[in-house]
Amino acid sequence: MEQYAIKGGNPLVGEVEIGGAKNAALAILAASLMTDETVLVENMPDVRDTNVLLQAMQSIGVMVERIDRHTVKLNGSQIHKLVIEDDYIKKIRASYYLLGALLGKYKQADVSLPGGCNIGLRPIDQHIKGFRALGAKVSIEHGLIITKADKLMGNHIYMDVVSVGATINLMMASVMAEGQTIIENAAKEPHVVDLANFLNSMGANIKGAGTDVIRIKGVAKLHGTEYAIIPDQIEAGTFMFAAAVTKGDVTVKNVIPKHLESISAKLLEIGCEVKESDDEVRVVASKALTHTHVKTLPYPGFPTDMQPQIAVALALASGTSIVTESIFENRFKYVDELTKMGANIKVEGNTAIIDGVNRYTGAGIAAPDLRAGAALVLAALAAEGFSTVDDIHFIERGYEDFPEKLQSLGGIIEKVDSEQALQKFKLKVG
Repeated sequence: MEQYAIKGGNPLVGEVEIGGAKNAALAILAASLMTDETVLVENMPDVRDTNVLLQAMQSIGVMVERIDRHTVKLNGSQIHKLVIEDDYIKKIRASYYLLGALLGKYKQADVSLPGGCNIGLRPIDQHIKGFRALGAKVSIEHGLIITKADKLMGNHIYMDVVSVGATINLMMASVMAEGQTIIENAAKEPHVVDLANFLNSMGANIKGAGTDVIRIKGVAKLHGTEYAIIPDQIEAGTFMFAAAVTKGDVTVKNVIPKHLESISAKLLEIGCEVKESDDEVRVVASKALTHTHVKTLPYPGFPTDMQPQIAVALALASGTSIVTESIFENRFKYVDELTKMGANIKVEGNTAIIDGVNRYTGAGIAAPDLRAGAALVLAALAAEGFSTVDDIHFIERGYEDFPEKLQSLGGIIEKVDSEQALQKFKLKVG
């Protein structure tokens, strides 16, 4: 029964180092198997999702050598199996990146249907449509996505909806296809750009990543490379909102401020000070928060992965705020938990109407998914009294050393694994 024990009421103050981007790391690790030469990946976050993916890659013959906690050496020359159906791979959404990578290299791949957080329907129809456009046969049998092609040919692919996963998968599948591939209505997220830069460093020819039209000229093969993953904009945003929620003063270091613009803009709107420099952003919440409206959108809009965090802040702001979720339909499952802490939120369809309250009070709550789990931890750190957060395995999927980083900012939080440890924590902190 691992859980976080938290005593709230301390403003978070200080500096925090942001790790590598989980979502970029998952795509880059998968793409690293597309060459027979050795690839060195730096600034890799040490989180459950990346570790599960590395295990799955090892199971098919990829040589994985951990140089240190955040550096890994990979070699895909000894792959002996193109079927990935281990139980652990079903737990992560990004398992499907192995499809694009293996299909691109070997013209064949069978991978278990993806899992991850239950935040709503995340269809893979755009992936399948794209693979077929490149000349692959795709079917779903016995819980596996089965793909096979005699050869892959470049094509013009128009995405019906903006999909980060499908954009990434089709980039990988098409880098060694014959001819030119054009992906229109492509996702523009920073981790799409990071993957394109990584593949280009291996000898791919990708132009336009970060815009809605990506052009890829197929190359015969890819070579080894050394590459450092970009910082995680969602981890950075979570700590920026930690300052807002706890009335603190937090500097997030090792970030790319440009990636955080939509988050910074909303923090300014609700009454925080935001100071940017080259590779850090400082957020100071010295005044009372005010209400605003926010709608999640694909990048460069406000990220769906930051929606629970801003809702936790707005539930403590004066007046009525409206949060509209336009990406995933099941993203408000944390509202019941936040209500236990005194929040006043009504959910109607894909909209949450939030009437600000003066304070949260401690409660026993559970993380429903990765980002909502992190947001509930922020609420507990702002609340009066004790809270416990259950189901922290969701949070550990995407945040490295989360309690330790919060402790370094003055948060009173500990990971406990028994009733005895919980009581000891309560006695210790009073």
